[in-house]
Amino acid sequence: MNEYLLVMKGAPEKIIEICSTILLNDKEVIFEDKIRNDVNHALEKLCSYGERVLGFCDYRLSSFQFPKGFGSYTDEINVPLKGFRFVGLISMIDPPRAAVPNAVAKCQSAGIKVVMVTGHHPVTAKTIAKSVGIISRGSETAEDISKRLKIPIEQVNSKNAKAAVVHGNKLTEMDEDQLAEIIKNHSEIVFARTSPQQKLMIVEGFQRQGQIVAVTGDGVNDSLALKKADIGVAMGIAGTHVSKLVHVLE
Repeated sequence: MNEYLLVMKGAPEKIIEICSTILLNDKEVIFEDKIRNDVNHALEKLCSYGERVLGFCDYRLSSFQFPKGFGSYTDEINVPLKGFRFVGLISMIDPPRAAVPNAVAKCQSAGIKVVMVTGHHPVTAKTIAKSVGIISRGSETAEDISKRLKIPIEQVNSKNAKAAVVHGNKLTEMDEDQLAEIIKNHSEIVFARTSPQQKLMIVEGFQRQGQIVAVTGDGVNDSLALKKADIGVAMGIAGTHVSKLVHVLE
């Protein structure tokens, strides 16, 4: 076939958003609302197991608009970014290391507040946080209270929730005071789907309250937060050169 196939993978909610059709039983059909709801339900279920989930989609480029030899490696995006065909989800087991729960418990017993900052889906992050003790047994988020009392989330007083799971999208909309309220009112916090800039924002938010902040990280995405932290810990053998050298290069 003399045409290009554009493929994309990434956060499922972002992949679903740019798709207008879906591959079902070897047939391409319209990605209607009912099917979207089914896919989102499957996504939530997989994430509730604490698994990492990726979404996949593709797009057959017209040979007329994108002839043989077409170059897509340019500074500007020159391929479609919507109208893709959703092809599925892949779920991977990405369990925390066995020593993590004990390490979290030791930190907490020493009066250290352990906060999770991750790029994972909020449901995945919450499940993992519970499994390692960052969110303790019986702790509820505002969403949990809403579900238990069967009332809209807007009617829940967030101060009644010991734990909080904050999506990066919400974090983007927050000002310094709103972030300070979350830090002040919740003893157990998970920040999910965060960007490198948001990780930096979180570190600065704790520091503004006079707290000494230690950050652990093993990748380029952690470098800004590692540099800003009072204590930056680049993680072992797995750490990238950027994360390991960030303090050396100051």
